[in-house]
Amino acid sequence: MTAEATPPLVGKTDGRAPAGPSARGPRARTTAGYPRYVAGKLGGAAVSLLAVLVTSFFLFRLIPGDPVKFMTGGRQVSAEQLAAYRREFGLDLPTWEQFTDYCGKALTGDLGTSYQFRAPVIDKITEALPNTLLLTGTSFVLYTALGIFLGTRAAWRNGRLGDRLNTGLALTLYSIPSFWLGLLLIIVFAVGIGPIPGLFPTGGMESGDEQGFAYVLDVAHHLVLPVVTLVAVEYGQTLLVTRSALLDEMGSDYLTTARAKGLRDDLVRRRHAVPNALLPTMTLIFINLGRTVAGVILVETVFSWPGLGGLFYQALSVPDLPLVQGLFFVFAAAVIVMNTLADLIYPLLDPRVGR
Repeated sequence: MTAEATPPLVGKTDGRAPAGPSARGPRARTTAGYPRYVAGKLGGAAVSLLAVLVTSFFLFRLIPGDPVKFMTGGRQVSAEQLAAYRREFGLDLPTWEQFTDYCGKALTGDLGTSYQFRAPVIDKITEALPNTLLLTGTSFVLYTALGIFLGTRAAWRNGRLGDRLNTGLALTLYSIPSFWLGLLLIIVFAVGIGPIPGLFPTGGMESGDEQGFAYVLDVAHHLVLPVVTLVAVEYGQTLLVTRSALLDEMGSDYLTTARAKGLRDDLVRRRHAVPNALLPTMTLIFINLGRTVAGVILVETVFSWPGLGGLFYQALSVPDLPLVQGLFFVFAAAVIVMNTLADLIYPLLDPRVGR
């Protein structure tokens, strides 16, 4: 072949790959774009919190009822006394002035004063929060662990009897209203029915006359039925998400390669399939973690549990506007913060996200 037939080279490379964006690879591009991704998510969370703040003020003013009349306890009072109550709580001000005052105080952490308890809203929330976290936190740990374990087993034995039984039971329990299941458990295991005696308290958090370790056992005894209710209703969602994600991974080439190398099926599942399949489940876990702060209003009400959910129900029946607004904002803020945290962590687990 002659020199004229040889195509000319475009530039010199002197043995090195050309520099440029394509040479940096996906990991470098992900790292470079992560601060912008974080800023976008934090900005979206701030806008969501602002929207919740506005919504919480106007939404609950649509509830019928006069909180001033509730504060009188049904007694006959004069118009001057009613006007004095309205001035005390700022209810005589125009709506726009009440709104600006509410937003200004909320940004400093002051959520107002409860009408029925005559105490700062933030104090009532911090008083009931540990009780809610005890109930929902215990349930969260149990139904998350149970859902992931059973979802993994069901997916790995897809189509078998165990998979059908697990999936069918999870779907059935997930579709049952939590308050209905709670009432059913109270009738059967607290009140007693037929040969089944009443084994657990019908409600509350404690008997009131126990101390020390006996008090811990008493609280645990009261905790059984509400925790069973929440676990039974909530574990199915985690099971179904885990099962679906693992089924998507089971046909992947890297699992075939792992089996070809002679790894046992159990090791292939635990070391390779499950860690990758848990990525969608992580998002669900963070969402449920936000809901542990929000509490479970219906379950706490059915079991007379003294948490944020029961407090919200009491405030809603008045209506105690500052307390309802404050609880609604705390509930929504917890979910927004946890969702944002999940969005921020997800790209670290999967570099394909947030490029």
